[in-house]
Amino acid sequence: MDSAVAKQGRLIDIRKVSYDYGYGDVLKDVSFPINTKDFLAIIGPNGAGKTTLIKIILGLLKPHSGRVEIMGKTVEEFKDWKMIGYVPQKATSIDSLFPVSVKEVVAMGILSSLRFPRLSEENDRRVFTALKQVGMEDYKHRRIGNLSAGQQQRVFIARALADRPKILILDEPTTGVDARTREHFYDMLHKLNEDEAITIVLITHEVGIINRHVAQVACLDLTLVYHGSHDEFCRSDEFKRMLAEGHHLVSHHH
Repeated sequence: MDSAVAKQGRLIDIRKVSYDYGYGDVLKDVSFPINTKDFLAIIGPNGAGKTTLIKIILGLLKPHSGRVEIMGKTVEEFKDWKMIGYVPQKATSIDSLFPVSVKEVVAMGILSSLRFPRLSEENDRRVFTALKQVGMEDYKHRRIGNLSAGQQQRVFIARALADRPKILILDEPTTGVDARTREHFYDMLHKLNEDEAITIVLITHEVGIINRHVAQVACLDLTLVYHGSHDEFCRSDEFKRMLAEGHHLVSHHH
């Protein structure tokens, strides 16, 4: 990591990013940082540009203006993509008949980055460690399709963790998961954030999926309408406006 960037604690810098799909802006002049050990929720209504922004960060889309820097380098210059673990939307849409084990799913996170895909003893240990981090080590020989949605989500997070990332990005991670499982899920992310110093970034269209562990909020609605602490967001005019407009808001900060 660039020493000046490390000093500031800034991992990702989003600078005046704009994007459109040919029918009008989806993002317009969006700027905010993602810092070391942030637990950040990127929130906003459907169509607010959240997933588009993540695709730009990951280099899957190129902004029409502005730029993203990762650890002091532009997306084009940045090469160490193992530093970023990504769990996309609908990662858990698995055919229950698909004959792949939990261990094999997690191993894919390592094998995909190897020149000669073969699971060494060291890599096997990394798979077990990743499963242990999410509390799924006892399920390693189970078929992935036979697990619950919440358990599957944990396995896909383990796959993202297997390459030992510094940043974990999750897009709509609790879709289809019941409230109790969701709380356990956030507790697990908090542990990764606190004990492993992994920066957590959550994307959700539920503009108030602000759990007690989320410390920072970036609220998008074409532009960046808020960026700051969770507590300040809950006192902000933007939060009140969203409540008045009937957006789905759930706050669990206590």
